[in-house]
Amino acid sequence: MNSLKPEKGSILIVDDTPDNLRVLSATLGDRDYDVQCAINGKLALMAVANQPPDLVLLDIKMPEMDGYQVCEALKSQQKTADIPVIFLSALDDVIDKVKAFAVGGVDYITKPFQVEEVLARVEHQLTIRRLQKQLQNQNFRLQQLNEDLKRSNQELEQFAYIVSHDLQQPLQTITGFAELMLTLKSQINLEEEAEEYVLPILDEGMRLQQLIKNLLHYSRVGTKQAAFEAIDCNIILEETLSNLSLAIQESGAIITSEKLPMVFGDRLQLGQLFQNLIANAVKYHRPGIPPQITVSVMPKNQNWQFGIHDNGIGIPADKTQRIFQIFQRLHTQQEYPGNGIGLAICRKIIDRHRGDIWVESDLGLATSFYFTLPIYESQSPSITPEITTARNRPS
Repeated sequence: MNSLKPEKGSILIVDDTPDNLRVLSATLGDRDYDVQCAINGKLALMAVANQPPDLVLLDIKMPEMDGYQVCEALKSQQKTADIPVIFLSALDDVIDKVKAFAVGGVDYITKPFQVEEVLARVEHQLTIRRLQKQLQNQNFRLQQLNEDLKRSNQELEQFAYIVSHDLQQPLQTITGFAELMLTLKSQINLEEEAEEYVLPILDEGMRLQQLIKNLLHYSRVGTKQAAFEAIDCNIILEETLSNLSLAIQESGAIITSEKLPMVFGDRLQLGQLFQNLIANAVKYHRPGIPPQITVSVMPKNQNWQFGIHDNGIGIPADKTQRIFQIFQRLHTQQEYPGNGIGLAICRKIIDRHRGDIWVESDLGLATSFYFTLPIYESQSPSITPEITTARNRPS
C-alpha cells in the first residue's frame, strides 16, 4: 500500500559553485525537501518569480549580482518579501554578517558548513514559515467569519425591524377593540365574566406593544443612524427626567447630578441611553426604600466616564455580563415587568459611539452603571464637574 509523505517545503539554492549546489541539493533532497538550484542572481530571481519557494539558501559572492542585491530585490516585491533568506557564505567578517541581516536575511551560515547545521537551520526557518502560513490562513478564515457574522446580524436587525413594524397595526386593532369593549360594556351588556377575559387581552396587548416598540429601538440602532452632533448632556438629562416624571413621582425617587459636559453623538440614541439606565435605577429599588440616584461624570483616558448610581436591589456578580444581552432577564414579570431589551439597546448605542459600558454592584445594596463617551474635541477636560445639584421629587 503506497502512502504519500507530507510535503516538507520547497527550497531554492543559489550558488555559483557547482560543487556546493550538488552537495546541498543531494543532502536536502534526501530529506524529502523539494529543491531547485540557480547558479546566479538573475536566474534565482526568475525562478522565484515563476515558482516562489518556501526558503532561499543564498551565496553572497557571485558575478554580476551578489547575494545582497538578490535579497534586496526579493524584499522589494510584495509577492516575495516574506520568503525567508538564509545567507551561506565564506565571508566571515562581522560587517558582512551585519549587512546580510540589514538587507533582510533571517540567518547566516559560514562556509565551509556542517551538513547537520544547515539541516537544523533550514528546518527551523521552514517551521516558522509553516506556522506563519497557518496563522495567515486562520486570520483570513476569521475575517471571513466576522464578515459573515456582521452581514447576518445586519440582516437579522433588518428582519426584526420589518417584522416589528408590520406587527404594530394588527396589534393596535386588537387592543383598540378591547378598550372599546370595556368603554361600552354597559351598552353592549358585557357580562362580568367576559370582562375578565377582555382585561387580560388588553394588558397583554399593551405589553406586546411595548416589546415591539423596544425591538424597533434595538433594530434602529444598527439600521437607522442619524448624523452625530454636539450635544449638551444636561439637556438630555432634563428631557429624560421629564419623560420619567410619573415613575419618579410614584417611587419617591431623589435624583442628583453633577454638571454634565458636551459630547458628540446621536441625540436620540443618547437620550435613549440615559432614559433606559435611569428608568432601571428607579424601577429596581428595594421595597419601602425610595430610590436615591446620582449621575456622575469624570474625564478618564480621553473619554468622559459617566456613572448612574443607585441604592437598589443590586445584581449578582455572576450575572453582570449577561444583563447586556438581548432578552436576558433576572426577574419574573410579576416581580419587575420588562422584556430584557433595554440594556442590550444601551450596549449597541455605546458601541456605535465607540465607548464602553459596564456595571458594578453590591447585591442588596447598590448598583452603578458606567459608560464612556469620547471627549468633545472643542472641549477641555479641565471642566471637570464640581457641584452636585439636587433634583427634587416631582410634585
